[in-house]
Amino acid sequence: MNDELARWAAERAPALRARAEAEAVATLREALVAAVLGERSRVTTGPAPARPPAVRNRDTGDLLWAYCVMRASDAQPTDAPGIANGEPVKRVEAAGLAALVSSVPRAEFGEEPLRQNLNELAWLERIARAHEGVLDNALAGATIVPLRLCTLYENEERVREMLARERGAFSAALDHLAGRQEWGVKVLLDEERLEQEAHARIGGASEIDRDLDSRGSGGAYMLRRRFERELREAAEALASQAAEAIHASLSAFALDAVTRSPQNRDLSGHEGEMILNAAYLVAAERLDEVHELVRRLEDEHRAVGARIEITGPWPPYNFVPGGGTATVA
Repeated sequence: MNDELARWAAERAPALRARAEAEAVATLREALVAAVLGERSRVTTGPAPARPPAVRNRDTGDLLWAYCVMRASDAQPTDAPGIANGEPVKRVEAAGLAALVSSVPRAEFGEEPLRQNLNELAWLERIARAHEGVLDNALAGATIVPLRLCTLYENEERVREMLARERGAFSAALDHLAGRQEWGVKVLLDEERLEQEAHARIGGASEIDRDLDSRGSGGAYMLRRRFERELREAAEALASQAAEAIHASLSAFALDAVTRSPQNRDLSGHEGEMILNAAYLVAAERLDEVHELVRRLEDEHRAVGARIEITGPWPPYNFVPGGGTATVA
């Protein structure tokens, strides 16, 4: 039986290994998109238009890449270049709204080339950062509804049709977001200090340490394993309590909140254990209070080495009412 199992494993090992590698590459690509966009890319934005015919697969001419929608009365930001070939960002207006767009070549952004380019991590990172740069520039002077990556239109007339068709939904979203900002919060713990605090809180930890020194190798090993398990469980409980307390305090202050999975340490490069990765929608005039609350929470959880990173304001991907999914029009 064991020989048969060994032969079965040997026959299938190459295929299983190849599948695992393919899944790892796909996971890495998704994680990079999330990291580049502050992990906001999973939330699609903007009211969903009816799905039109797909862009035809031609390799000549241009398409329009759309970044966001704002009110037509808001000033036009001009500082950030578009994502391709330094093309300027321009406005397309209809129904009291304006969409920021820029031209992109079909040879790079048509249906088939785009599908291939999305597998190139360097290309994807460059495009995502440029897209985000336009949004950040627009956000500095207006309330916006950000559109997700790869929202493409055949021409300006298609953009105007979309704005007119979705005027009600976009206007409601802009009303909802006016005077509000999205801020990201990441809570990281110093793992050494967390372990020290857990050790201090385990009842009889000092006695266990002394007992380990006095026991034989077999007894000491079992006792050590049990102690390490208790220490790990205590540390996990402390981390969970800190995350819940911090999130509860920030959520009570904010107008809305969402939590996301902690970022991959290898991709983000953060130090320590990330116990909370969240975004909060706050009133712009209360920003000073938000920073003061963060400082206070950091002090309250200093025993476990808490470090709270707050970043923003971000384009409000997470808080646009009725996120949509269409990306080609």
